Amino acid sequence: MKFGLNKIRAVFGDKQSMKQTQVENQIDDIIKSIDEEAFAISEQNVLFGRTSELGGYYYAITIIVGSFKIKTNKGAKLVLKGHNFDLTLNSDMDEFESNHSNASKRHITRIDFQIEKKDVAKFDKKKITSLTLSVKKQEVVFKTL
Repeated sequence: MKFGLNKIRAVFGDKQSMKQTQVENQIDDIIKSIDEEAFAISEQNVLFGRTSELGGYYYAITIIVGSFKIKTNKGAKLVLKGHNFDLTLNSDMDEFESNHSNASKRHITRIDFQIEKKDVAKFDKKKITSLTLSVKKQEVVFKTL
Protein backbone atom coordinates (compact mmCIF):
# COMPACT_ATOMS: atom_id res chain seq x y z
CA MET A 1 0.00 0.00 0.00
CA LYS A 2 1.34 3.43 -0.93
CA PHE A 3 1.16 6.30 1.51
CA GLY A 4 1.22 9.76 0.00
CA LEU A 5 1.39 13.05 1.84
CA ASN A 6 -2.25 13.74 0.95
CA LYS A 7 -3.36 10.43 2.47
CA ILE A 8 -1.46 11.18 5.67
CA ARG A 9 -2.98 14.68 5.84
CA ALA A 10 -6.43 13.21 5.18
CA VAL A 11 -6.06 10.90 8.18
CA PHE A 12 -5.50 13.98 10.35
CA GLY A 13 -8.61 15.72 9.00
CA ASP A 14 -7.29 18.05 6.29
CA LYS A 15 -10.45 18.52 4.18
CA GLN A 16 -8.64 19.44 0.95
CA SER A 17 -6.42 16.36 1.23
CA MET A 18 -9.44 14.20 2.04
CA LYS A 19 -11.21 15.41 -1.09
CA GLN A 20 -8.12 14.90 -3.26
CA THR A 21 -7.56 11.42 -1.80
CA GLN A 22 -11.17 10.48 -2.59
CA VAL A 23 -10.78 11.66 -6.19
CA GLU A 24 -7.50 9.72 -6.53
CA ASN A 25 -9.19 6.59 -5.20
CA GLN A 26 -12.07 7.03 -7.66
CA ILE A 27 -9.61 7.42 -10.54
CA ASP A 28 -7.69 4.34 -9.47
CA ASP A 29 -10.99 2.44 -9.39
CA ILE A 30 -11.76 3.62 -12.93
CA ILE A 31 -8.39 2.42 -14.18
CA LYS A 32 -8.90 -0.96 -12.52
CA SER A 33 -12.45 -1.25 -13.89
CA ILE A 34 -11.34 -0.86 -17.52
CA ASP A 35 -11.22 -4.51 -18.37
CA GLU A 36 -11.53 -3.97 -22.08
CA GLU A 37 -8.67 -3.70 -24.49
CA ALA A 38 -7.84 -0.35 -26.02
CA PHE A 39 -10.05 0.78 -28.88
CA ALA A 40 -7.71 3.37 -30.43
CA ILE A 41 -4.50 5.27 -29.72
CA SER A 42 -3.02 8.68 -30.44
CA GLU A 43 0.51 9.91 -29.81
CA GLN A 44 -0.05 10.45 -26.07
CA ASN A 45 -3.47 8.95 -25.32
CA VAL A 46 -5.35 5.68 -25.30
CA LEU A 47 -9.08 5.57 -26.00
CA PHE A 48 -11.24 2.80 -24.57
CA GLY A 49 -14.67 2.60 -26.15
CA ARG A 50 -17.85 0.59 -26.39
CA THR A 51 -21.54 1.10 -26.99
CA SER A 52 -24.34 0.75 -24.50
CA GLU A 53 -28.13 0.96 -24.48
CA LEU A 54 -30.15 2.43 -21.65
CA GLY A 55 -33.91 2.83 -21.84
CA GLY A 56 -33.99 2.74 -25.63
CA TYR A 57 -31.22 5.33 -26.00
CA TYR A 58 -27.83 4.35 -27.35
CA TYR A 59 -24.46 5.70 -26.24
CA ALA A 60 -20.85 5.37 -27.28
CA ILE A 61 -18.93 5.38 -24.02
CA THR A 62 -15.33 6.57 -24.28
CA ILE A 63 -12.60 6.81 -21.68
CA ILE A 64 -9.44 8.66 -22.67
CA VAL A 65 -6.33 7.96 -20.60
CA GLY A 66 -3.16 9.96 -21.17
CA SER A 67 -2.08 13.56 -21.53
CA PHE A 68 -5.50 14.82 -22.72
CA LYS A 69 -6.79 17.29 -20.12
CA ILE A 70 -9.96 19.32 -20.45
CA LYS A 71 -12.65 21.10 -18.48
CA THR A 72 -15.57 22.35 -20.53
CA ASN A 73 -19.23 23.21 -20.56
CA LYS A 74 -19.38 23.34 -24.37
CA GLY A 75 -19.53 19.59 -25.07
CA ALA A 76 -17.46 17.57 -27.52
CA LYS A 77 -17.65 15.97 -30.95
CA LEU A 78 -16.28 12.62 -32.03
CA VAL A 79 -15.86 12.12 -35.77
CA LEU A 80 -15.56 8.52 -36.90
CA LYS A 81 -14.05 7.89 -40.32
CA GLY A 82 -14.42 4.44 -41.67
CA HIS A 83 -14.72 2.35 -44.75
CA ASN A 84 -17.41 4.15 -46.79
CA PHE A 85 -18.77 6.33 -43.97
CA ASP A 86 -18.17 9.43 -41.86
CA LEU A 87 -20.13 9.74 -38.64
CA THR A 88 -20.21 12.69 -36.22
CA LEU A 89 -21.31 12.07 -32.64
CA ASN A 90 -22.16 14.77 -30.10
CA SER A 91 -21.43 14.35 -26.42
CA ASP A 92 -24.31 13.37 -24.20
CA MET A 93 -23.48 16.11 -21.69
CA ASP A 94 -22.00 19.53 -22.36
CA GLU A 95 -20.14 19.72 -19.05
CA PHE A 96 -17.31 17.34 -18.14
CA GLU A 97 -13.68 17.44 -17.03
CA SER A 98 -10.58 15.31 -16.85
CA ASN A 99 -9.36 13.84 -13.59
CA HIS A 100 -5.68 13.48 -12.76
CA SER A 101 -4.33 10.29 -11.29
CA ASN A 102 -1.13 10.52 -9.29
CA ALA A 103 -0.92 6.74 -9.37
CA SER A 104 -0.68 6.56 -13.13
CA LYS A 105 0.60 10.14 -13.72
CA ARG A 106 -2.10 10.53 -16.38
CA HIS A 107 -5.45 12.21 -16.93
CA ILE A 108 -8.65 10.24 -17.32
CA THR A 109 -11.61 11.65 -19.19
CA ARG A 110 -14.94 9.91 -19.67
CA ILE A 111 -17.17 11.24 -22.41
CA ASP A 112 -20.42 9.60 -23.47
CA PHE A 113 -21.68 10.30 -26.98
CA GLN A 114 -25.19 9.95 -28.34
CA ILE A 115 -25.44 7.42 -31.15
CA GLU A 116 -28.41 6.25 -33.18
CA LYS A 117 -29.39 2.58 -33.11
CA LYS A 118 -28.69 2.26 -36.85
CA ASP A 119 -25.12 3.56 -36.32
CA VAL A 120 -24.18 1.28 -33.40
CA ALA A 121 -22.81 -1.36 -35.79
CA LYS A 122 -20.41 1.25 -37.24
CA PHE A 123 -18.74 1.70 -33.83
CA ASP A 124 -16.41 -1.22 -34.49
CA LYS A 125 -12.59 -1.24 -34.57
CA LYS A 126 -12.64 -3.22 -37.80
CA LYS A 127 -14.82 -0.66 -39.60
CA ILE A 128 -13.24 2.58 -38.30
CA THR A 129 -9.95 3.92 -39.65
CA SER A 130 -9.67 7.02 -37.43
CA LEU A 131 -11.48 8.93 -34.70
CA THR A 132 -11.12 12.67 -34.14
CA LEU A 133 -12.08 14.09 -30.76
CA SER A 134 -12.78 17.84 -30.77
CA VAL A 135 -13.25 19.75 -27.52
CA LYS A 136 -12.90 23.51 -27.30
CA LYS A 137 -9.77 24.26 -29.34
CA GLN A 138 -8.21 20.85 -28.75
CA GLU A 139 -8.26 18.10 -31.34
CA VAL A 140 -6.94 14.58 -30.83
CA VAL A 141 -6.73 12.10 -33.69
CA PHE A 142 -6.85 8.42 -32.78
CA LYS A 143 -6.03 5.44 -34.98
CA THR A 144 -7.78 2.15 -34.30
CA LEU A 145 -5.71 -0.83 -33.28
